[in-house]
Amino acid sequence: GGGGGQAEEDFCCNDSQSAFLVLFTIYLVVCFLTWQSDLAKPMRMIAVFLHELSHAIATWITCGDVRKIRVFENEGGVTEYIGGCRIIIIPAGYIGCSFFGMVFTVMSGGRKTATGAAAAFVAALLISLCYSPNRTMVFLNLGYATVTLAFIFIEWYAFTPVLSYVILLFGVFIGTYSIHDIWAGLVKRTVIGSDAHACYQECPCCLPRCVGLQWGIIALALQLFGVVLALTLMSEKCADKTWGGCISFAFNLSDWWFDQPDIDFNNVDWNKN
Repeated sequence: GGGGGQAEEDFCCNDSQSAFLVLFTIYLVVCFLTWQSDLAKPMRMIAVFLHELSHAIATWITCGDVRKIRVFENEGGVTEYIGGCRIIIIPAGYIGCSFFGMVFTVMSGGRKTATGAAAAFVAALLISLCYSPNRTMVFLNLGYATVTLAFIFIEWYAFTPVLSYVILLFGVFIGTYSIHDIWAGLVKRTVIGSDAHACYQECPCCLPRCVGLQWGIIALALQLFGVVLALTLMSEKCADKTWGGCISFAFNLSDWWFDQPDIDFNNVDWNKN
């Protein structure tokens, strides 16, 4: 009993974890309150960009060739490609966007990790401009790259902490957008031409809404995984561990198992009701 209590204390909640949970909750509330407003449109559009970027990454991974990545002012987007494996490329948009949300959430926990996430985000924004972007995407990407670089500069030369808050904001909004978009556009209704419908055409074993439901479950699981992993990396147990050691701790049941009382199976009354 005592060992289990100590393990819980090691996991949660220190000051950093408490601040993370409070801020995550505030961002989540703000996200729901402002989601349909013009105030949140830049966040919705960057989520669309990450959706299209995920299609592009899946194309490259499956040896295809990306020709265009574009984001439109009406919050739509398109990735034009040839080759690759369509059954992997099609679901990559929604699932990849959820994955990016999870990564931002996890990386927000430390100064260096938040900086790494911000730098990688800026690189992705700029590299994608090499693939025939439209005017809207050029302004979007350059705007986000400039703002993110400004926050990196502020973090390291003016005031800290600030970058972790920004990266967590990205994580919450992007992850929430992905789940909401899957629910509204793929689960509640069937849209001809949607990614779920295209996946159904490639593999007609599941109806489009069923495909959307599966993607929604994956998206929700990724966000929950991101929160748990972020809390683990900020825990007291991980204070003197590497990332690999912390991740191993997060999903290792050995501590719990060995804290349980030993059972002598030779003396168990198997006939007891």
